Amino acid sequence: MAKTIYILNGPNLNLLGKRQPEIYGHDTLEDVERNCRAVLAEGFDLKLMQSNWEGQIVDWIHEAREQACGIVINPAALTHTSVAVLDALNTFVGPVIEIHISNVHKRESFRHHSYVSMRADGVIAGLGIEGYEAAVRRVCTLAA
Repeated sequence: MAKTIYILNGPNLNLLGKRQPEIYGHDTLEDVERNCRAVLAEGFDLKLMQSNWEGQIVDWIHEAREQACGIVINPAALTHTSVAVLDALNTFVGPVIEIHISNVHKRESFRHHSYVSMRADGVIAGLGIEGYEAAVRRVCTLAA
């Protein structure tokens, strides 16, 4: 049976490719999924999901406890606000990689703090959607 990596995307990422392309680019979540599938190691699969609702992200993290070997998460705005997402991630025993398309450290100061980073095994920021591919590779390495 393949080991599954959950790729979780938070609020407004359903608009990737349309919203603020000068910051986030023109690629879509479909492009992210295609590119990530192309770099999966043998024996791995992925499940990409997006929600604008914090509770749904928490539920998927809980589901991942039984279904996934690792989590790649772009929590979007929940990065800076959600203790609930952090608490859920703290219940997950596999690798967690936090991803941000833009370099959050070059943006508004409120974006410089991440609750998710307190649990993440790695953080990738500013590589565009290529950061997802790097995160998937890393989870494959850690979960092998």
